[in-house]
Amino acid sequence: MGTTDIDLDETGEKQALILAEKIADMNCIDIIIASPMKRAQRTARAVAERCGLEIVTDERLREWDYGYYEGKSRFTEGFAENKTEFGVRMGKSGESLMQLAHRVYSALDDIIKNYSGKNVLVVSHGGVCRVIETYFNDMTTEQFANWFMDNCGLIEYSID
Repeated sequence: MGTTDIDLDETGEKQALILAEKIADMNCIDIIIASPMKRAQRTARAVAERCGLEIVTDERLREWDYGYYEGKSRFTEGFAENKTEFGVRMGKSGESLMQLAHRVYSALDDIIKNYSGKNVLVVSHGGVCRVIETYFNDMTTEQFANWFMDNCGLIEYSID
């Protein structure tokens, strides 16, 4: 979906509520840091309301700007190849992977620095989650291209 700022659909609403229940059962999250985009904010709000948590919004967690590919399927011709060209802007007018990694890595650096000792739930988007994965785990270009996180998926990372 990219930076097209749309609301969650019915499926997304259900996924957000399931995530909220899962987080409540875990009972280990101290704070939520979320993208400012509507779909991430709605997901974060579902968890926050269920768990009594605060939401901090961080602009740097917004989805990757896909340029020409905005709003198109990830199966659109050229999309898969373009997303692995780290120095090339997506769809000619979007963000390069280097630009995306810079903003996401800086957000993660700040989260680690500012919330040391806290369990933080980051609510973001697929392209951002792919970059988060590279922050914590080395990935080849092929692994990066094929890595995918389900909507409302939950992955635990540790800085220890």
